[in-house]
This record gives sequence, structure tokens and C-alpha cells, in this order.
Amino acid sequence: MAVFDTPQEAFGALRPACVQLTRAQTLENVARLQAGLAAVSASALQELQEYVLFPLRFALKVPGPKQERLVQSVVECMASVLAATCVKKQELLQELFSELCACLSPPSSTSKPASLSEELKLAVIQALHTLMHSAYGDVILSLYQPSTLPLLGFAVSLLLGLSEQEKAKQIKISALKCLQVLVLQCDCQEHRQLDEDEAQQCGDLFASFLPGISITLSRVITGDIKQGHKTTVSAIRLFYQIVGLVMADEQLARIPKNKEKLPAERSRISELMVHRGPDWSRSTAEKLCLLLHKMVEFSSVHPHWKVRLELVELVQHLLRNCSQSLVDSFSHLLKALVGLVNDENSEVQSRCNEVLQGIAEQGLVAQNRALADILSENLHSLATALPRLMNSQDDMGKVSTLSLLLGYLKLLGPKINIVLNSTSHLHRLCRALMQVLELDVTDVKIVEDRRWGCEGTCGPSGSVQHGVQKGRCQKKYFRFFTEEKVFQLLQQVCRVLGYYGNLYLLVDHFMGLYSESGMYRKQAAMVLNELIAGAAGVGVDVLQERETSPNMDDLKGSIVSILDEYTDQANWYLITSIDTEVSHEHSVPCSGLTACPGGACSSVPLPSPEPHVTARTMNSNIWQICIQLEGVSCFAAVLGKEFRLLLLSALYPVLEKAGDKTLLISETALGTLADICEACGYNSVQCLINDNSDYLVNGISLNLRQLAHQPHASQVLDTMLRHSDASLLPLVEDVIQDVLSTLDQSYSNQASTFLRVLHSVMTALVRWFGSSCGEEHQHGQSRAVSQGQQAVTRQELEKFFLDYIRQKQIAEGNLPDPGDEETDEVPPVAKLEPNNSDTEGEAPLPSHAQLAKAVMERCIHLLSDGDLRVRLKVLDVLELCVTVLHPHGNHLLPMAHRVWPALVTRLISDDPLAVLRAFKVLCTLAQKCRDFLRQRFSKDVLPKLTSCLLSQAPASARAGPVYSHTLAFKLQLAVLQGLGSLCEKLDMGESDLNKVADACLIYLSAKQPMRLQEAAQSVFLHLMHVDPDSTWLLLNKLCCPHGYEPPHASLRPVKLGGMGRQRDEFTHNVLLLLERLRQRESAATPGAAPP
Repeated sequence: MAVFDTPQEAFGALRPACVQLTRAQTLENVARLQAGLAAVSASALQELQEYVLFPLRFALKVPGPKQERLVQSVVECMASVLAATCVKKQELLQELFSELCACLSPPSSTSKPASLSEELKLAVIQALHTLMHSAYGDVILSLYQPSTLPLLGFAVSLLLGLSEQEKAKQIKISALKCLQVLVLQCDCQEHRQLDEDEAQQCGDLFASFLPGISITLSRVITGDIKQGHKTTVSAIRLFYQIVGLVMADEQLARIPKNKEKLPAERSRISELMVHRGPDWSRSTAEKLCLLLHKMVEFSSVHPHWKVRLELVELVQHLLRNCSQSLVDSFSHLLKALVGLVNDENSEVQSRCNEVLQGIAEQGLVAQNRALADILSENLHSLATALPRLMNSQDDMGKVSTLSLLLGYLKLLGPKINIVLNSTSHLHRLCRALMQVLELDVTDVKIVEDRRWGCEGTCGPSGSVQHGVQKGRCQKKYFRFFTEEKVFQLLQQVCRVLGYYGNLYLLVDHFMGLYSESGMYRKQAAMVLNELIAGAAGVGVDVLQERETSPNMDDLKGSIVSILDEYTDQANWYLITSIDTEVSHEHSVPCSGLTACPGGACSSVPLPSPEPHVTARTMNSNIWQICIQLEGVSCFAAVLGKEFRLLLLSALYPVLEKAGDKTLLISETALGTLADICEACGYNSVQCLINDNSDYLVNGISLNLRQLAHQPHASQVLDTMLRHSDASLLPLVEDVIQDVLSTLDQSYSNQASTFLRVLHSVMTALVRWFGSSCGEEHQHGQSRAVSQGQQAVTRQELEKFFLDYIRQKQIAEGNLPDPGDEETDEVPPVAKLEPNNSDTEGEAPLPSHAQLAKAVMERCIHLLSDGDLRVRLKVLDVLELCVTVLHPHGNHLLPMAHRVWPALVTRLISDDPLAVLRAFKVLCTLAQKCRDFLRQRFSKDVLPKLTSCLLSQAPASARAGPVYSHTLAFKLQLAVLQGLGSLCEKLDMGESDLNKVADACLIYLSAKQPMRLQEAAQSVFLHLMHVDPDSTWLLLNKLCCPHGYEPPHASLRPVKLGGMGRQRDEFTHNVLLLLERLRQRESAATPGAAPP
């Protein structure tokens, strides 16, 4: 179709349709005109705008009823004309505006819109929207004069009615967007920005409509959720735009107190105008506060994220434009804004944080005392309700509540001291934190978990850092919440307080709470730790920088005062376990090898706990110590290398706790040591200990002399030894000598404590020297073997026999005596010199071996102590001494000779626990001494062991699953597991091997517990190495799986006891052992035929 570009051509094309429509208002004529408009260019249509609009306007003005389809068609045609042209005349704009509004007017004087079709309503709304956008330049402002107030009011009421009462979502949304355009708050960029005077004039005009618009929109916003989120979003946007315009602080500041007197002709109009004076502003703000409260409560929990996002925009817009006029409403608005910081939707979260950041950067709270006061009151109310809310809400509710508390503190920022300087506010806030942070101390496992690592830390020296984890806080369990997010928010609350608040005031107040009651001590310590971290700016998330930062001296002063309180004896040395080191002089030991019928062996007698020390109290004390240790970590991180100045007072107590038997305390203290290393610039805990060993050793030495008042010195030494290397030995050697001297003078009083120290020392010596000595010894043996394969000279043969005679004499007890009789008096420690027997040019005994020998001397005397616990510790230490002295046989064998009688007593007539430990020592001795023990073991110990095994076998065969937890079972298991290796290492004779085999044979029965069966199998596997033929014959007497044909008829057939036997309880294990023996022989002689 041709396009008419000139007005003349367009007029010729459109005139017939316009004339026809003027004569007859029908759908066909409207359609003809609509079709003609499509062929006319926009510039030509602009010249013919009024001409083309005339028949359309005439069709709307014709009196009488009109078809809705016709009216809709006419309105749509008008909208197409307006969309292509600009309205340049004020009168035309007002007339068109009035005529379009009339299409929606009700037939009678009712407030409801006319009962028209939805299509017609939508067409009229869209036409109005198009009209407002087609108004040219300043023409649009002619609609916003006092004289047009009735017309505007009419349009506003119609559109509000449609947005509230219509069911169709599209009509509601279109009405709200049209209303947004009508109040000059359109989102598009086509309209020019109003200048200051124009905005003031529009504000005065729209103030008349504010009550109706705000009330209706609040009903729409809080209406049925089924209306859809778009309607709600549009209503919220329109609400804050109109309120932000009418209640703008800048506009209200320019309003005179008294209303101007207008001329008489404008008096009626002036009655409709509202004077936005102080009284009106105050009254309107109060009413808007109610509406905003209702809207915020509804929208903040709306299921659709876009509604919540628009709520954030509402708060931002009103706070930016109406911070003075709507100050009373910001209690609700800020609550909503802060509450949405943790919204589930990332866009809402992000926008919320941006708005909060903007508020802080603009200083809206800092520069507005009224807003700061509102936030302070909100904070006070929330702190008052916090314990109740934390006790009643679910985890999500608790997160929301604490996010609100944190948001208030962040918004207050530097103004937070307004709250802290108020006694009431500070008291409420602190008490709330104390109650919310209450720990759950009912878990008995915390008390039960013990550190047993000191018995098994014989690893290589390179593993001293094993178990030390940097920066790891123990997971805490709280009474009122379980969600980790809740605790993180509480940490941030405390850190923000420390960041903005008066540090001295806060530390002083919480130190008061710490000292006031044991109920608040743990919580106060947690808060103090976080306050210091916050004050240093560590891990704190804030909206704005503080005005002044505390200097290092201020931080150090606060930290020193807190450290002094933490490490005070009343707060550091708390009861964390029931003391099990009490001596029991009257406990009657039972015979471990003979008095264990049915496994009912006596256990270690324990003292009855003190009535007032409950598991709950010990749990609480453990957590308090851990929190204080975490505080030391925090202080070190804050001060960095400046913390080195405090090591003199802090390191020794932390090392004490690193050696604590309670696992949680020990782990926390090790983590603290790692944090101190990082903060102070040490490469490892070993470096930390070595660099400060002088003062640490001095403290240990002094405290060991006052064990009654300082019983924890052994823990410090234990920790130092476990986390250092052999370079520490010369530094602690004097301390060890003091311990040995003191032990000589007080065997009966404090032997248990000193033995703990000696055990730590010997464990360290084994870790430092044990493996290397063992390797040297093995290398020496391998060299001897390789040399033995070469040609043996006469001198070497002579030396071999002389050594053999000497070893045999020692084994029989015929030791060379220097002259004087042996006395029971122990030689002084200061004379740790090599024995006089070392006259053959042997190298002097190393210092660590001298220590081991001196300690072993004391163990010999203490092996017969009346206290079972002392005997058990002595046996542990004795085993370590044997390991250290292993490479020095000339010193170990005489000591083993001296210790043998007491050790045999422990093996055959002591408590089962002592028997277990003594058997372990025996196994170690056999590994180190070998030939020296063969005859002694065969004569003194083996008969008792075999008789014990034979007597206990019936009981274990008929026992149930609980039997594996008894001491009798553990004793049987230990003997069976160690007996085979003993026989192999000591190269026992045939008769002794037969005794062992006969005693262990019954344990191959399927009736025995599985672990005892496996241990018995291990005995026979060792016997196969020593005497495979006898073992094979013994097993075949029980079960012979194969028949053996003689190679010649003249030979008698082979008959074994197990031939032809039925399958019984021994068959499975015997067949298993015979198969292992066959495999072993096949591997030893490749190509040999199996038997």
C-alpha cells in the first residue's frame, strides 16, 4: 500500500473515512479510518491530528447508549493516532483526558467503576497512558495546575478503583502503571526531569490525593496473594514514589507555616488544595507509619523475591528523600531492610547490602540523631526479647533475629557508643549475649575423651608437628541453638561491638561479668575474645570505617588484663576429671596368673568421686579452659610479633594444657601453640619451644620442687619433650637429674608424679635415639653376618669362644664383681659415668643411655611398690629404658639381671593389669637380650604361663561375647600373641617348645573366641620357624589330610594319629596351619614335590 507523506495526500486519503464516521458511528467506519491511518506517515498525521481526532471524539460524545465494541474500537483508534503524534495544545490535552476518563465513569454517583467489559477498560487505560506520553514538552504541566485538580482527582479515583477492585491482573497492572504516569513518576526516559519549582507544585497538588492513594495502595499490597507478584510490585513502587514526592524533606522545608491567601476566584479551588505545613506533615507521617508497618510486615515475608526486592527499594527511596519527615516509620523500615540481608535470594541480598552500604556512606544515621535514637530503641527492645526469641524460634527465625541485631549495630556504626554509654542499653545487650551464648555442658563424652598419645609417641623426630592444627576452633554445642550460622552471627555481633565501641568500657564490663559468676564465665570469655578480634579489625564485616582505630598499646593493655584473668590460678586450674592418681595402700593385689576364673578378674580400684564434682561441672570447666586457650590464639593473631613480649607469661600455661590428659583441652592447646608460632614468626612448635626453653626449664625446675602447689610442671616438660628434638636434651638434663634425686628421697610420697616425668623423658629418648640405635645395631649384626661368610681367622675364632663363655657366665648370674658387695643404695645421679667393667677400651656411654640406665636403676626399686598404679607406670618406663639401652649390651644385661627377680614376681603373682604390662616388658627384653633370658624364662616364667593358659582354656571356650572385654581374655590374648615370638627369639629347646605347643593346642579349637584362635595360630607359625618337623608331626596327630604310601613294599606304612579321624573342632585351624607349612617349605625349596 502506498504511503502518504504529505498532509495534502494524507488529507485526501483520510477525508472520506472521517466524513463517513462523522455521519454514521459504526464499527465498519472506525475500521475504515483505522486502515487509512496505517497508510499515512507520522509527520503527515501530525498536521492532521485534530482533524482525524474530531470524528473519533464526536463518536464518543454522541448522546445515547453506545455499543461497548464501538467505544472500544474508537478508543483504540484514538490511541493509535496519539501514539504516532504529539499533543501540542493544552486545551486538546485536557479535553482528550476528560473524554477518555468519561469512558470509565460510572453511570450514577457511585465510587465504583462502570460495569464495562474488561477489554474496554484495558483499552481506555492504555489510551490514557499513551495520551500522557504524547503530551509535548511543557504541555503536560498544564494538566497539573490547581484549576485541573478536580479532573486529576477524577482520574486518580477511577484508576485506584480499577487497581483495587478488578479481578483481571492485566487491568490492575495497567491501571497502576497509568497512575504512575499520571503522578509523573513514569519509569521511561521520555519525560524530562522536573525542576525544583515544578516538583514543588506537583507535590502540593498530589498532597490532596495522598490519603486516598496511600490507603488504596496499602490494601492492594496486602491483598490476596493470588493477584500475582507484578501487581504487588507495581503498587509498592507507586506507593514509595508518590510518598517520596509529597513527603520529601526538601519540599517540606520550603513550605511556609501559614497557608497563602488566594484571590476570590480561586478560593473554591484553594479549599481542595492541601497546605503541607508542620501540623499536616506530622499528622500524615503518623498515618503513613501505620500503613508502612502493615505493608512491611506483609511484604518482607512475601513468597516472591521480586516483592521483597521492591520493598528494599521502598526503604532506600524513603530513607533518601524523607529521612526527616517519616523518621518515626524507619523503625519498621530499617527492621525490614536489615532482616532481608540474609534473604534466600541472592539478588535481594546483594541489593540489600548495597542499600545498607549507601546508608552508611552517606552518613544518614550518623548525621541524624533522631534515626540513631530510633535504632537505639529498636536495639534495646530486641536485646530485651532476644533470650525469649532464641528459646522459642526455629533456627531460621533465630538467624533472622540475629541478622536484625547485627544490622542495627552496623547501621549505628560510630554512633554505637550512644548505646554503650547508656547503662540500661549496655546491661540489656550484655545480658542477652550471656544468655544466648550459654553452652550445652551435658555431654559426658567431652569428659570421657582422654589423651593417650604419650604412650605411643615413639615416631620419628620429624613428626613432632603431628596433631598440631593451626587456627582450628573446637566445635561448640549451645543450649539454645544448633545452627552454625547462628553462632557466626553472634561472633559478628561481638566483633562489630569491638570494632566501633569503646574497647576499655566493653572489656571492663565483660570482665566484670566474667568475675561475677561462674554461670557467665564461659560466655563472657567468648565475647571478650571476639571483642579483641573486632577491635583489631580481624574478620569483621562493617558498612563504614570507624572514626579512630585503637593503637597497639591500647590493644596490648586490654589483652594483658584479660590474659592475667584467664591464667589466674582460680580460672586456669579447674577440675576437669576425677583424680585417679590417689594411692590405695590397702588394695589387695590378686594373682594375675592363677586367680582369674571365668574372666572375673579384679579391675583397678578407683576412688569414689567427690559428691560436688559432677560430669556437668567438669564439662563446663573443660569448655572454659578451651575458650580461654582460643582467646590466647586470638590475642596472638591480633598482636603478631608483639605477642613475643607476652610469651613469658603465656607460653608456660599453654604448654601445661597441651600436656593435659583431657583430649579436648590438649587439642585446643596444641592449636594455640601453632597459632602462636604463626603470629610470632616461628617456623614450628619445636622452634618456639627451643627459643624459649631457658625460661621454661627454669619454671619447670622451680615448680618440681613445689609439687604440692604446682602439680602441672610434669605436663609442661612432657609437652616440650613431645614437640622438640634431641637438641633439647642438654637443657633438660639438669631437671631430670633433680627429678631422680628427689625421687630417691621420696619414693613413697610422690613417686607417681615423678614417674610421669620419667615416662615423658624416656618416651622422648626412644623417639630421638631408639630408631637410630636399632638401625645401627641391625647394621652391626648384618656386618657380622657378612664377615662370618668370609674366611674365619684363628683370632676371630678364639674371640668368639671367649665372648661365648663370658655371655654364658652372665646368663648364669656369675657376674664379675669389682670387690665390694652390691648394696641397695642407688649411686648419686651426678656420677653418671660408664661402669668400671668397661675396661676393654669400650666407648663411653652416651648421655641419653646414661639417663636411661639411671632411670632403670630407680625402676628396679619401684617394681615392688604397694600401689598398683605405680607398678604399672614403672613397667611402662622400664620397657622404654630397655629400648634405649638396647645397643649397649654390656650395660643392659647386668641391669636385666638385676630387674629379673622383681619382673618375675610381677608376672606370676600380681594383678592381671600388672601381668599384662609385665609380659609386654618381657617380650621387649627377649627381643633385646635374647640368649641372656633363655634359661631364666624357661625356668621361672614358662611353666606359669603354660599352666595359666591350660587352666583358662575351658572358661574361654564356653564364654559368651562379653568375655572379650574381661581382663582374663586380654591376658590370654597377650600371652598367646607374644609366646610364639618369645620362643623364636630365645631359641628355646625342644622340651620347652613341646610345653608351649601342648598349652596352645587347645586354643586351636573352634569353640575358642576367634581372636584367641588367631593368636594360637601365630604361636604355631613361629614354632614352624624354630622346629618345623616337630610342629608338622604334632599337627598331623590331630588331623592328617593325606595318606603317605611307602616308596618300597619292604618298608612299613606310615601311620599318623590324625589319619582317618572324623572332622572335629580342631580340623579347620590344623588344616590351615598345615597348608601354611606346605607353602613355606615349597617357597624354601623350589621344585620340590609336596608331601
